[in-house]
Amino acid sequence: MGEKNIKMVIEYDGTNYAGFQRQSKHPTIQAELEIALTTILREKIKVTGSGRTDAGVHALYQVINFKTTKDCNLNRLQYSLNSLLSDDISVKKTEEVNLSFHARRSAVWREYKYFVLNKSYPSPFFKKYAYLVTSELDIEKMKEAAHFLIGTHDFSSFTVLASRPENPERTIYEFTCERKDFPVERLVVFKIQANAFLHNMVRVMLGTLLKVGSGNLAPEEVKRILETRDRTQAGPTVAAKGLFLTYVSYE
Repeated sequence: MGEKNIKMVIEYDGTNYAGFQRQSKHPTIQAELEIALTTILREKIKVTGSGRTDAGVHALYQVINFKTTKDCNLNRLQYSLNSLLSDDISVKKTEEVNLSFHARRSAVWREYKYFVLNKSYPSPFFKKYAYLVTSELDIEKMKEAAHFLIGTHDFSSFTVLASRPENPERTIYEFTCERKDFPVERLVVFKIQANAFLHNMVRVMLGTLLKVGSGNLAPEEVKRILETRDRTQAGPTVAAKGLFLTYVSYE
């Protein structure tokens, strides 16, 4: 009975979790998956994720993989896993892949979206999934500011200094901003695609762009902030609840 490599696409509400990566004292998505899979397959399972989403961050398209020596029906495995997991986590797709596939190292780019509720009062429907900004946001100015961040740069200004890696260069392929007017809500949706992200990078970039949209920072100042490589020059780290991992590409 040979070893198999199983790939899964999962989604989760990160509100009640300390992020994806396993921690000793707090509930995490990885820990929940490993406990459930170990129970079902009756062997110790270690899960690898495409990205380590922070505490409170959600995912619509997180990719994981794990190795197993058990011969299992994938449809039955997915059904059993969804039955055992909490309502916060769901498996969307399951397939067997080449043994060389690695959810993180094989990924080519990731996509995140950030949702801002832009109106004068909070919404009971979006309170867990969007960040409230009561001042009117200037979409065009935020688009102009976001353009300075596209490309390959040192993003030290937009990460946690203590966890900055030796090479803080990342490549942003796309950074968009648009208003979505729903019947009863006003959402501003940011989409960022990059080869990889630094710790808190998306949330700090968004905190900076929201200063631009609120009129407290000129769009061209974002270019200067980027070039300083100084975290103190950038905006605040916005709340995790508005952030979703929405796609991971392996092509």
